[in-house]
Amino acid sequence: MYKTSDTAIQDAELKQILADSLKGRKLKKVLLLPPDYTRMYSGAGKITAYYYEMLKDTCEVDVMPALGTHIPMTEEECRAFFLGKIPFDRLIVHNWRTDVIKIGEVPADFVREVSEGLVNFSIDVEVNRRIMDPSYDLIISVGQVVPHEVVGMANYSKNIFVGCGGSSMINSSHMLGAFYGLERIMGRDFSPVRRVFDYAQEHFLSNVPLLYVLTVTTNTGENTNLHGIYIGNRRELFEMAVAQSQEKNLNHMDKPLKKVVVYLDPREFKSTWLGNKAVYRTRMAIADGGDLIVLAPGVKMFGEDPENDKLIRKYGYVGRERVLKLVKENADLQENMSVAAHLIHGSSDGRFRITYCTKLLTEEEVRGAAFDYIPYDEIVKKYDPAVLTDGFHTIDGEEIFYISNPALGLWTRD
Repeated sequence: MYKTSDTAIQDAELKQILADSLKGRKLKKVLLLPPDYTRMYSGAGKITAYYYEMLKDTCEVDVMPALGTHIPMTEEECRAFFLGKIPFDRLIVHNWRTDVIKIGEVPADFVREVSEGLVNFSIDVEVNRRIMDPSYDLIISVGQVVPHEVVGMANYSKNIFVGCGGSSMINSSHMLGAFYGLERIMGRDFSPVRRVFDYAQEHFLSNVPLLYVLTVTTNTGENTNLHGIYIGNRRELFEMAVAQSQEKNLNHMDKPLKKVVVYLDPREFKSTWLGNKAVYRTRMAIADGGDLIVLAPGVKMFGEDPENDKLIRKYGYVGRERVLKLVKENADLQENMSVAAHLIHGSSDGRFRITYCTKLLTEEEVRGAAFDYIPYDEIVKKYDPAVLTDGFHTIDGEEIFYISNPALGLWTRD
């Protein structure tokens, strides 16, 4: 089932759609898999809250945010994201290093084929053990379809294999995407990583009672506009969501952008691991020799995970060729390939300058990670996110392009 709107699906209609998706089901135990607070404009928090309200009085409901490598949600984030309807003590924390089991393997021959010979290793399929727990009558995976730097278009089975996945799958899939090239992936459906996820779902999740609830959204200020909701487990529903997201979330520029200023909302972006969406989502639109200014008042760390943070600080965003050389020479990167992939994604390879403007990271820390630096309080005197709106502006005789949230789109040159 699905519903679309050029404007926005209203709450009353949304509640009815969700209620209809549960009709005829005899449920005793349900697992909800929403994203975390870093997807605050996905509409998924509201949807998860509505499902919880509908189910909590008639069956047992577990809620496990699909954290992937992210830090767990705080009580304040839980209250804001789930509209105060899901108690904080009901959240189960997924640990991508310890809470997973291997359920299969994507063979090396398949990986070699989909990567056009660039990657020649098999990939272990690991998921949180709860997903394979037969006591659940229904597992509802909720999330937003939007352009993504690793898989092409986010969500669908990515919510399972990365959001609720283990270190081997996360590391391997990220490196597969990095080897193939994110410019060849972002905004597209059938990437090598997506085809690996499709293989894993078809071969290893066919007996799991999964129900995908996929959203397509935009935002207007603080408001999330829900343009599409797609519910089911057929891939064609995902493909329909992809098509709508490509229409709503892909932004084609008529000319290369010489200077791009991106704001990272401190409620959503606390690390460069997430904040580098400012890099990923704009790199195909920025001119050679251009500038990317990242306004990052809430960024206080590099990795969401302590080990990842340590490795990013150690090696920095030094470019694809340098990172590949470092991987060959260093066991710690070989054992954490998602970090190596992230370092590749977060560099412009010298094509344009990246300047992080922070309050909570020092100049030494930022420059140590191979970014340029301007103090946040200094730069906002010129580029004030409280005043700027999305799009082109002329400031002191210079044209800039401003983006208020890089997580909601992809900007490319025609």
